[in-house]
Amino acid sequence: MAGRKRHVEHEEHENHERWLVTYADMVTLLMVLFIVLFAMGQTDAEKFKALKASLAVGFGQESTVLTGSSSLLPEAGTAAVAQVAPASMRPVAEEPAGIDATVRTRNEAQRELSRLRGVEDRIRKALAAQGLTSDVRMSYDGRGLVVSLVSRHVVFRSDLATLSARGGEVVDVVGRVLARVPDRLEIAGNTNQVDVRPAYYDTDWDLSAARAVTVLRRLEEKLGLATDRLAVAAYGHTRPLLDPSRPGSQAVNKRVDIVVLSPADPSVRELLPDLARLTPAPGDLR
Repeated sequence: MAGRKRHVEHEEHENHERWLVTYADMVTLLMVLFIVLFAMGQTDAEKFKALKASLAVGFGQESTVLTGSSSLLPEAGTAAVAQVAPASMRPVAEEPAGIDATVRTRNEAQRELSRLRGVEDRIRKALAAQGLTSDVRMSYDGRGLVVSLVSRHVVFRSDLATLSARGGEVVDVVGRVLARVPDRLEIAGNTNQVDVRPAYYDTDWDLSAARAVTVLRRLEEKLGLATDRLAVAAYGHTRPLLDPSRPGSQAVNKRVDIVVLSPADPSVRELLPDLARLTPAPGDLR
């Protein structure tokens, strides 16, 4: 029929723009790839860590958010606070064992020397008041202050352990000063280096011991020094005060030493002789 409208079926329109979706996805992935490569090429480790954490969250990996372990802001006052560790896990700063220990020991030795110098000064003044200064020589060794009763004015007669009258005066003056200090005392006897057997004793050891006991008994019995502060030592001819080859040395080497024993540690005491030489007191023996 001429008047009947013909029904025309149109072909379904095909979408030719689907490739844009795939292209957009590819571009996005490429952008992410280049961002990652760019970040990896930077030397800022803190920013790289922050980026890595962000990507981990974006890709669904487990992550902790409130760790306070990183920051993108390195300026002063904006850095993250370090995590607090228990006190038992914190590293303990070690004190340098070399230089600091040496300085500390030397300072202790200097203080101990100053204290013993005070004792020495009181002894010198007491002897000077009695005109007995030349009968005593004072020095320092690893034991402490050594008060040597030398025989220039006949403290001991040859081969005898009996104090002369002047020797007794010297012991009394020194003993009165030492009675007022708390240190222990070593009374050490010595003989000279003459290779002759003592007339009244079997050996030099016996003679030196007898001389030390004589002085110790005077300190204890006459001056009242406590027994537990006193000890005796005998060195025979093995510890000369002066070089035996020097003229007049044998008279000086025949002596008794009253040693004020320092209570300091051995490492401190061994520094006393050198420190005393660096700061000598008037009248020190050289």
